[in-house]
Amino acid sequence: MNVRSQPGLTFDDVLLVPQRSHIRSRANVDISTLLVPGIKLAIPVISSNMDTVTESEMAIAMAHAGGLGIIHRFLPIEEQAEEVRKVKRSESFVVENPITIQPDDDIAEAKEIMSRSDIGGLVVTDKDGHLLGVVTSRDLLLAPEGSLQVGEVMTPRSEVVVASTQEPIKDARKTLHKHRIEKLPLVDEQDIVQGLITAQDIVKLQKHPQATKDDKGQLIVGVAVGVRSEDHHRAQACIEAGADVLVVDVAHGHADHTIEMVKSLKKRHAIPVIAGNVATAAGVRDLVEAGADAVKVGVGAGSICITRVVTGFGVPQLTAIADCAEEAQKLGVPIIADGGIRKSGDISKAIAAGASTVMLGSLLAGTDESPGATVIRDGQQQKVVRGMASLSANVDRKTMDPDNEEEEIDYGEVVPEGVEAVVPYRGSAADILHQLLGGLRSGMSYAGADNIPSFWEKAEFIQITPAGKQESGVHDVDVL
Repeated sequence: MNVRSQPGLTFDDVLLVPQRSHIRSRANVDISTLLVPGIKLAIPVISSNMDTVTESEMAIAMAHAGGLGIIHRFLPIEEQAEEVRKVKRSESFVVENPITIQPDDDIAEAKEIMSRSDIGGLVVTDKDGHLLGVVTSRDLLLAPEGSLQVGEVMTPRSEVVVASTQEPIKDARKTLHKHRIEKLPLVDEQDIVQGLITAQDIVKLQKHPQATKDDKGQLIVGVAVGVRSEDHHRAQACIEAGADVLVVDVAHGHADHTIEMVKSLKKRHAIPVIAGNVATAAGVRDLVEAGADAVKVGVGAGSICITRVVTGFGVPQLTAIADCAEEAQKLGVPIIADGGIRKSGDISKAIAAGASTVMLGSLLAGTDESPGATVIRDGQQQKVVRGMASLSANVDRKTMDPDNEEEEIDYGEVVPEGVEAVVPYRGSAADILHQLLGGLRSGMSYAGADNIPSFWEKAEFIQITPAGKQESGVHDVDVL
């Protein structure tokens, strides 16, 4: 029997020791970080690839805040790709290949396209792409029901203000304001539509200055894939839709099939690949050697995960982060701490132990942007969250699997490693992130750390007793 001499530690087992600090305000602390080489985040937080946490709405909110959302893989391939498209279409410097419609199409179709794509207008073209007009939601708002065609309600080409494909954003803003319009089609010399600039996109640029964007001004988004052969099709479809990073999502990432999948994805595609989850330095090393650009760390630490109870396997999360980070730094790759984070102090400890980013699940599951169902319990609004190895998730996955269409699900064969639960409703993701990151900035100031690399260097942990843990919280008072 092989037993480690040192105990495994998790967040509540330790505190960070205060250091002399030159920092006068936590606002001066830089919490930007690398997700993977080539993708910088303004905040070290990504949202979990769980079906009750991240779809397009959460991914948009996370990118606006300066982080990143990972869209879960428990959707049919085309639906996951469509979630990616929603994120990429949500804003950009210039909308390339804007959605178009033809003048003889019914207005009902225009309404359906705008609703499905969550946009406020369509460019009207002929079959060759020549600009014929613009139709907006205002044009359709009071249009009588019936068989009206788009050409009958649109603003015609003669009244549409346009610009060239080289129009600078600052000039486009002046044009939009001067003519009091919301959409500026970009056309070439043949009057063929090449792009679109919208007032809404310019407003978003001002509202979210630290948003995570690509060089086209589109929000960056990640997608999760599995290790089955069909996941190559999933990856391809999502990349074609605009995905910026792939996450190989496996509960036990230190496995041959994960390593093979990473190698295959890196061979086929040019975008970064994150792999996991692992809990040991050896797991990090093997995945990085396979080509992983970052590694996700955490086995059994999540609030709705019972892997450790069911299997007896796992490593307490703080020890797992520290062990994996030491190896990852030698190899020059970032790690992502996934699981076990319940409060802002845990984020501080995870980053201090060597993580470049943290992945949040349950803390974001209660927000407006999560796709989890809303329920009322004891008069309080709550939202459903579930582990992706829970009974219901396993059943849903089997139901979704096209190979199992005729196969009756045997509930007795399912061995859950997660549970379904509820979390308190917490408002917007932006509000939660503001509180959590305020705690991180304060924590870094206690260490005298200006940025995350200096936090790694200066952080000193001290193990505490149960009495020390009790002393750290509210005690000997009645909380109002």
